[in-house]
Amino acid sequence: MAEAAARREGEPPRLLLLDGHSLAYRAFFALPAENFTTTVGQPTNAIYGFTSMLANTLRDEAPTHLAVAFDVSRTTWRSERYAAYKATRSATPDEFKGQVELIGELLDAMGVRRFAVAGYEADDVIATLATRAADEGFQVSIVTGDRDAFQLVGDRVTVLYPTKGVSELTRFTPEKVQEKYGLPPAKYPDFAALRGDPSDNLPGIPGVGEKTAAKWINQFGSLDELAERADEVKGKAGENLRAHLEAVRLNRVLTELARDVDLGCGPADLLRRPYDTAAVTVLLDTLEFRNASLRERLFAVDPGADDGTAAAAAGAAAGPEVDGTLLGPGALGPWLAAHGEGPLGVATLDDWKLGSGSVRAVALASAAGPAAWFDPAALGEEDEGAFAAWAADPGRPKVVHHAKALMRVLAEHGWELAGAGMDTALAAYLVQPGRRSFALDGLSTEYLGRELQHAAEGDGQLALGTDETAEAELLMLQARTVLDLGELFRARLAEVGADGLLDDLELPVSGLLARMERAGIAADRAHLERLEQQFAAAVQHAVAEAHASVGHEFNLGSPKQLQEVLFGELGLPKTKRTKTGYTTDADALAWLAAQTEHELPVIMLRHREQARLRTTVEGLIKTIAPDGRIHTTFQQTVAATGRLSSTDPNLQNIPVRTDEGRAIRRGFVVGEGFEGLLTADYSQIELRVMAHLSEDDGLIEAFTTGEDLHDTVASQVFGVDRDSVDPEMRRRIKAMSYGLAYGLSAFGLSQQLTITPDEARKLMDTYFERFGGVRDYLHRVVEEARATGYTETLLGRRRYLPDLTSSNRQRREMAERMALNAPIQGTAADIVKIAMLRVDRALRARGLGTRMLLQVHDEIVLEVAPGEREPVEAILRAEMPAAVQLRAPLDVSIGWGDTWESAAH
Repeated sequence: MAEAAARREGEPPRLLLLDGHSLAYRAFFALPAENFTTTVGQPTNAIYGFTSMLANTLRDEAPTHLAVAFDVSRTTWRSERYAAYKATRSATPDEFKGQVELIGELLDAMGVRRFAVAGYEADDVIATLATRAADEGFQVSIVTGDRDAFQLVGDRVTVLYPTKGVSELTRFTPEKVQEKYGLPPAKYPDFAALRGDPSDNLPGIPGVGEKTAAKWINQFGSLDELAERADEVKGKAGENLRAHLEAVRLNRVLTELARDVDLGCGPADLLRRPYDTAAVTVLLDTLEFRNASLRERLFAVDPGADDGTAAAAAGAAAGPEVDGTLLGPGALGPWLAAHGEGPLGVATLDDWKLGSGSVRAVALASAAGPAAWFDPAALGEEDEGAFAAWAADPGRPKVVHHAKALMRVLAEHGWELAGAGMDTALAAYLVQPGRRSFALDGLSTEYLGRELQHAAEGDGQLALGTDETAEAELLMLQARTVLDLGELFRARLAEVGADGLLDDLELPVSGLLARMERAGIAADRAHLERLEQQFAAAVQHAVAEAHASVGHEFNLGSPKQLQEVLFGELGLPKTKRTKTGYTTDADALAWLAAQTEHELPVIMLRHREQARLRTTVEGLIKTIAPDGRIHTTFQQTVAATGRLSSTDPNLQNIPVRTDEGRAIRRGFVVGEGFEGLLTADYSQIELRVMAHLSEDDGLIEAFTTGEDLHDTVASQVFGVDRDSVDPEMRRRIKAMSYGLAYGLSAFGLSQQLTITPDEARKLMDTYFERFGGVRDYLHRVVEEARATGYTETLLGRRRYLPDLTSSNRQRREMAERMALNAPIQGTAADIVKIAMLRVDRALRARGLGTRMLLQVHDEIVLEVAPGEREPVEAILRAEMPAAVQLRAPLDVSIGWGDTWESAAH
């Protein structure tokens, strides 16, 4: 956007200046941190409040020029002149640290110029820019929570002062300053010097408030004149004035804002620039700002949104216009013959449930421009055959979004999908594994600058007849968008060396998962319903116990009532303080149970566990399909490490090692027509991966002895014979070994083992003395990640960790734990996926009827056809250990039974 174009009908340019630190700090206290924290523990309340305020102010002020100023440190020309300046301010809260850094990243992505000048405060930078801009004919608006800025107010300068958090701003004009303080803006420094400022540790005059200060300035005309004639001020106030005159004179020097800071640029250089839309979107996703209103407000004030040049660039990014066609009966086959040899983008409009699914519409788009859509219900036999042949042909390339979901829904119509060589959701996941959403519209906006919306609301790109619906128009645009994203992501994958991960691992696994989801696993409804009743009774029993323990009824689900009982009536030790009182989460209750002899914390823990189990079983019962099976949905793009997860129901929720968990697993049974269930998983896969990556000879040897790993390691760490290793030694070493694989700190280990942090640290030191290769590896992987910005698995799966260089200690330490965890956990996840593919291919190559059903917690569950147990077990023992070659060889455990629990091993 050119500067001339920014000026509307001869209006002067408009400069908006913001005091970044002041506003971020106000936002921090205006919004509760507990409501604005990411899943990795990063507080975001200051960032959210600042961003919301910025979006609203840009909308309301419509500036042509923009800048944000930040403080650098407390060491400024003022502190050099007066050592006690701001010395009484409390330390910056840990939750605030690091948020200013992220605000800076957001401003950079928005193309906003920001300043931080050593030796000066943000107000000095603002005063310099505002003064120069006013002299050059700008209209200036300043947003700050520092009242010293009122001295800048004039005909061309307005201050917007926050009066409620950062959501309400009061506009201070010369008239408003006069009304508020009884004097003009130019005399504000004199007034402020007399009043003093406790927040800056500038002393006032005892007994002299704002009214007296304003009266004196108006009476004598200025502070200098007042000082000269101080003897004329009578009474106690006069005595105090004369006694504190030197302090007041110093206040006056410190209150005056510098207007000559060397910035290396002027107001004209602050012209607003279009956003880096991709960078803004990624950061909002990383911060987990899912509020659609915030995003809409922020992007609505993007100066590139209505700029001719930016629009032209966006149009170029969108590619050629999509020529849409409705394919009626008899037209699909010829259209595919004409356009189906090259890559086609595919999108579907679904309205289905398993067992009775339907695709309402399918859209196809070619790179050359032509697109089409059809209603599957309206296909003739010839068209349906043509589409089925095209869809199943691996030599006719397709580009899709969420291939697994597409395979599953097409299968409901009897169509097989092959040749899907690009899945834009999986590709985006490999490029940005920490991303929270892989929705097509978000990727389109970020990477193509293309908004996915109905043509009636957009630019009318799609040339459709009057009888077609807006849904079909959008669907064809989606198909073309998928195609364009596929080309872009193919290049991005090559840049990061992840194209092999997509082609050889994630896409094949996607097809296997689609078949596993369709197969589901048989469920014993009667057994699960009995369990639900048992857990419900246990919940009620716990409620009765809790009431009896305190002598009256109360709501166990109410944190407020529980706090009153625990800390008020019972007087138990206070836990961590929160905005709403003292925490009563599981960790707090466990701590109270250990610290006191009262039974209520133990009862509460039991109540919550039984309630959780009841909810889990209720969820399982609700998801039993008409075919008597539970069809979970596997998620490939949720865990940044590459691990699979599941939803509807979440099978990760089922406890593995408790009696209740085993009882729930007895509800998963072999289905009709099959002989039994086989389960297989790797023994201690994370530790074997850690041994391989660290190349520690001692740990590798411990795996190859054939003895119990934890006993062997414990004997080496504690310097005793294996026969002398007691259960406590073994427990500590097991927790230690797995803790290292999960990036556990000494404090975390102490919590897990119920020992002091010093004891945990000594245990770690002793462990590292024996296994120095592990210590060196863990140190090396963090330092390499700090240098490159990411970690990698054996297969090259990356996890990006920008917070490794953060100035926020909490964020940095969390990133360090992730750096320790990601290569080990990610490699283990990759190995499991390779094993799944090898086993599945071997089963199909031999024409066996056995099928894979589940993958949960690194365990594979198969439903074995009659007479196939022996060959299937042989396949598992041959294929799974051969998935990769590790220095500590992979070992597989296998179990057999007629329920998931009885097949445990």
